[in-house]
Amino acid sequence: MTTAVRYYSRSGNTKAVAETIAKAAGVDAVSVDSADAGIDAPVDVLFVGGALYAYGIDSHLRAYLESLDGSLVGKAVVFSTSWISKHAIELVREALAEKDVSVAEETLYFRGKPNEAQLAEAEEFARKFL
Repeated sequence: MTTAVRYYSRSGNTKAVAETIAKAAGVDAVSVDSADAGIDAPVDVLFVGGALYAYGIDSHLRAYLESLDGSLVGKAVVFSTSWISKHAIELVREALAEKDVSVAEETLYFRGKPNEAQLAEAEEFARKFL
């Protein structure tokens, strides 16, 4: 099974969750603003994470999702950290749906900086899809 983890994080909170998920999957977590963030070969599971910034997702994540070739993604799994709300999850889900990507119903959300117990939860969450 091929897996990829992509995220955008300003504060490092979403990055911490992405790295935990990636570790469980045995892959690297890659920020969507990185040159190697593109998906150019089929993946079975794509974990995608971001947060809410001024009631929207960051422009880097939005642009990444708009450029994504949905035909290369078997299923996407969405996660988020935010001090404000879970709304980023719905925005990412909608952007993926526009690309005809199947999105898992179950999502992962932590308010603010994840603690050790939450990171352990993130690892278990990831394993459900691997």
